[in-house]
Amino acid sequence: MAKKEFKKEDAQLESVNEAINTTSQWVEDHSNWIIGVVAGIAAVVLGIIAINNYVIRPKAQEASDENAKAVAYFMAGDFDKALNGDDLDCIGFAAIADEYSWYQQGELAALYAGICHYQKGEYEEAANYLKKFSANDVAIDPSAKMMLGNAYVEMDELKKAAVAFRSAAKCENEVLAPIALKKAGLVYLEMGDKKAARKAFEAIKAEYPASSEAQDIDKYIALAQ
Repeated sequence: MAKKEFKKEDAQLESVNEAINTTSQWVEDHSNWIIGVVAGIAAVVLGIIAINNYVIRPKAQEASDENAKAVAYFMAGDFDKALNGDDLDCIGFAAIADEYSWYQQGELAALYAGICHYQKGEYEEAANYLKKFSANDVAIDPSAKMMLGNAYVEMDELKKAAVAFRSAAKCENEVLAPIALKKAGLVYLEMGDKKAARKAFEAIKAEYPASSEAQDIDKYIALAQ
């Protein structure tokens, strides 16, 4: 019985050794290919690190520095220079949004450029820039969408305005969402779509009862009957 067990174990060991030898031989036969694959992976990883360290980060910092210069004019109320630069060392939000469009600072510049155009009464240009902006921030993103809606209202593009306001309301921000819903409702009323208007107003009453917009919302619901 014991001899049979030993023979069985010997056979298993021999099988394992054979597998190891076969694997070793395959590795030896394909060593150049394996080295090439490993080297290729290493090159890709090193390339990504190099791009991040020597291209992406410096470019992002450049965009941030340029934005800071334009913001100074923006805060001073000089929307022309904030938007188009000063012919000295500030290139302006429009150029930043174009040159650094792949970076977060480029998107931020597009938002500022849209606001500048809006302040200048250039609503179509404002809308074009505001459409480029998106963020996960629950305050900035809906605010940008509401300004986009305002620009569409100024251009009398009410359907697009309503879409922008409803999109802003999806943020569920306790302050901004009811404002956006009310704007959407008023636009729907202007369009003659009382059903959609009533739905927006009733959403304020149901979902944001403590908001300022909810305090007199019943009269707007009555208008939408």
